[in-house]
Amino acid sequence: MRAGDPRTGSLGVALVGLGNYSRGQLAPALRLTRHCHLAGVVTGSPEKGARWAREHGFPAKNVYGYGDMARLADNPDIAIVYVVTPHGLHARDTIAAARAGKHVICEKPMAPTVAECDAMLSACRAAGVKLSIGYRLHFSPVHRELARLAREPDLGAFTRMTGSHGFTMGATRPWRAERALAGGGPLLDMGVYCVQAACLAAGGVAPVAVTATEHPKTRPEFFADVEEGLDWTMEFANGARATLRTSFNENAGRFRAEAEKGWVEFEPAFAYRGLKARSDRGPWEFPEPASQQALQMDDFALCVREGRESAVSGEMGRRDVAVMEAIYESARLGGRRVEVRA
Repeated sequence: MRAGDPRTGSLGVALVGLGNYSRGQLAPALRLTRHCHLAGVVTGSPEKGARWAREHGFPAKNVYGYGDMARLADNPDIAIVYVVTPHGLHARDTIAAARAGKHVICEKPMAPTVAECDAMLSACRAAGVKLSIGYRLHFSPVHRELARLAREPDLGAFTRMTGSHGFTMGATRPWRAERALAGGGPLLDMGVYCVQAACLAAGGVAPVAVTATEHPKTRPEFFADVEEGLDWTMEFANGARATLRTSFNENAGRFRAEAEKGWVEFEPAFAYRGLKARSDRGPWEFPEPASQQALQMDDFALCVREGRESAVSGEMGRRDVAVMEAIYESARLGGRRVEVRA
């Protein structure tokens, strides 16, 4: 009997959106999970949904369209819905899943705006369902060690963080460059990893203020709707500062945190596999999990079964969106310091 077989009592998961992340990461991860399994999909293509049902062994009745997610309420096969649609649709699909009585994992970023995050949280509370954000790196051993060092400062508190994350878009303009679907540019899509890492290194707290500047657009016709890149600084209440960068026009994925007694550095810092970390005391040696996403989804399934809250909660997702709203505001104001609203 494979891990994730329904007969083990694991919880059924429906993937909402069958793009690259669902196909390349989540579906394979759901073959490795022990406490949840793939039980259905929500897609705009009935043909694609039928193909997924055949390939992954769930009934054709568990294929839904975006417009009929309310019918999930009548399907006991599905306990959890994982929203993997473009960022601008996260609120729509999370609220629909919650109203159908399903627990929700929403892929990062939670939503483009704090107002949408609040609506999502309200819908989940009203329905009595749990909400988690797809922050897979909280389940990576190297990022867990970073969090431990921030809580139990062997090196002293981290006071200076630097990092960058981005990739170079190809010649075809994807949905990530369209504001209506993406909600924003690389800050929401890639920069959120830097926001997460800096907050983790600061002990799990949000910054109190930010300053930001937008990069000049080298491809203005391509990035007409969204920023091409941003540099920003986050200030924390204890005096720590993080200097960060994101772009859709350069490849990067690094993070460094410095303390009184030493430093830690990650590169690649945010990848699905092959994360590398070292400190002033030498390289970190941790066994690599088969799938960060499998650990993430299994943890949420246990949260549902055990009645506990997710460590990567909707409230954490909202916190990060509040930070990113402040970053965008500072960039619009030409780099003026902006306080982060709770």
